Amino acid sequence: MLAPMTNTQSHADGTLSEDEYHWLTMRAKGGFGITMTCASHVQEIGQGFPGQLGIFSDDHIQGHQKLSAGIKACDSLAVVQLHHAGMRSPKELIGEKAVCPSDHEKYNARELTSAEVHQLRDDFIAAAVRAKASGYDGVEVHGAHGYILTQFLSSKINNRTDEYGGSLENRSRLLFEIVNAIRKKCGSDFLLGVRLSPERFGMKLSEVKEVTHHLIDEGNIDFLDISLWDVFKLPEEEEHQGHSLLDHFTQLDWRAVKLTVAGNIRTGSDVKKVLEADVDFVSIGRAAILHHDFPKRVMENSDFNPIATPVSADYLRKEGLGENFITYMQRWDGFVLNNN
Repeated sequence: MLAPMTNTQSHADGTLSEDEYHWLTMRAKGGFGITMTCASHVQEIGQGFPGQLGIFSDDHIQGHQKLSAGIKACDSLAVVQLHHAGMRSPKELIGEKAVCPSDHEKYNARELTSAEVHQLRDDFIAAAVRAKASGYDGVEVHGAHGYILTQFLSSKINNRTDEYGGSLENRSRLLFEIVNAIRKKCGSDFLLGVRLSPERFGMKLSEVKEVTHHLIDEGNIDFLDISLWDVFKLPEEEEHQGHSLLDHFTQLDWRAVKLTVAGNIRTGSDVKKVLEADVDFVSIGRAAILHHDFPKRVMENSDFNPIATPVSADYLRKEGLGENFITYMQRWDGFVLNNN
């Protein structure tokens, strides 16, 4: 699967650009079984980065119809990631204070009212319905990386005293209300996934595993996308270091739910190692930027190693990155040569 990646290529109003279309359809042509969009915000106030592809308005449907059709024409499944940055929405982008489950001084974010929480839930659901109307095969609900659903899950960030705060059951209530309603509204043939990350932003491994268990038990999702930062690392919490972070998840009973993981999977050997650990499919980010046809290369050579970095801007252009994406990648230390 092409991992959902920030690329800053679409228009300021959230509509699809030709650069974003080209970047994604080129990966579909390159052999990715699932081509997932970048995080696409479900509310205008939930924008997390410039040039973000939106799905909060029917005005976005035309672009999404074009994108989903272009991906599917390459025999890849088209999936849009549903996102809201919450406290991580930059004020200069949204023009007002960011929102959060609770007031958050560091991020200068304000607490959502109960009515706003319900509206947030409904807007995630409406975005999924919009995605289905746009021709996508499915959606992934972004509950990872410190964005708004992580903020609700986190006991460190979420200090609410209503039904959406306190116990893990309450902190995960919004996620389950979204997931279960999407399944009901979009039907059993519509792919539904959730992305979770078990560390950072106050997340506890034991709680993320418990949420994972409940998602599997309820049977309303098709896949779980666990972002591990590095699939080969040990957990940060000492009490869980008897097993790798990956092992903590592969040892669960997944039943009919498929597992994909992301995090530092860069070579053909990495792919092989992760798949042999009973992961159903892998999510590829960095290597997919360097090689639009990374899946085909790995299938032809299981020991394939991507081109060494830094690479030139011209190289990235040939691999389908637009100028805004190339500029964004210059933030990654040692990725893009300075002379281009």
